[in-house]
Amino acid sequence: MFINRLLPFLTGLNFLFFINVSYSGEDYLIKEVSSGIYYHQGIHEDPSEENSGAIANVGFIIGSRCVAVIDSGGSYLEGTYLREAIKAKTDRPVCYVINTHVHPDHTFGNAAFKDDNPVFIGHNKLPAAMASRQGFFTKVFKETLGSAFEGTEFIAPSKTVSITEPLILDLGDRTLTLTAYPTSHTDHDLTILDNNTKTLWTGDLLFMERIPVLDGSINGFISTITLLQKMDLNFVVPGHGPASSNLWRQGLANELRYFTVLRDEIRIIIEDMGTIDQASKQVGILEQNSWELFERYHRRNITASFVQLEWE
Repeated sequence: MFINRLLPFLTGLNFLFFINVSYSGEDYLIKEVSSGIYYHQGIHEDPSEENSGAIANVGFIIGSRCVAVIDSGGSYLEGTYLREAIKAKTDRPVCYVINTHVHPDHTFGNAAFKDDNPVFIGHNKLPAAMASRQGFFTKVFKETLGSAFEGTEFIAPSKTVSITEPLILDLGDRTLTLTAYPTSHTDHDLTILDNNTKTLWTGDLLFMERIPVLDGSINGFISTITLLQKMDLNFVVPGHGPASSNLWRQGLANELRYFTVLRDEIRIIIEDMGTIDQASKQVGILEQNSWELFERYHRRNITASFVQLEWE
């Protein structure tokens, strides 16, 4: 399983450095994106007990004073792997755990860091999103993740970020800028910019290779993608897929193309008094060879988009 995670990095990404960390016979691969910034690349699968829910990109940033965790993993078990990876790199304390949004592959590892007594941080709408979905997530993922779910807790942020005012964190000789966005991928997306290296963690505002998922607003997502394209960055860590110094620009362009196609084609069907079933069979078919897990999530994106665009 883990060799599949390594293959995308064997060509064209020479700036990455690799550290193998083994836990009870299982390797949890951590890659250094830029100085003091590490991430684990999730696999392009649905969460399962076999993969421990480790399907999203998670990682950490090391300052001279302390460490910030950026998303904690798709299960309590993955959270423990990530925590051990941090301890293998530094003895500095974990002072922040930052969640980019509510989805389980980004938040279910939070409880693994409770003993570090960090400040948990997220968008100011994240607490409500977490509370409203806790029952559903528990029911579904307790079965989906099996033993990997054991120990999982829903830990809401104790410190939040509003769309009107970014939050600056100081890790010691290293500052992070946390920016909250209007409804896009979700209604509570957050990005993290390391100002020292101009490295941006996008959360699921950027999917590389894997089809993007809409859980917010298609128009808002398009607007936010356009905003991210204008940023001056050296490195980008997406929510899914490889981190890079240059591939991210094409990744954003691919997302923009995909959602623009969906929006434009759905609008035509709505104007012609067509149905959501018609849209699900026709819209965006030419995109099917451009994305992994297309069959799993494309129709879901159409349904969500159609309902929104119907009320324009």
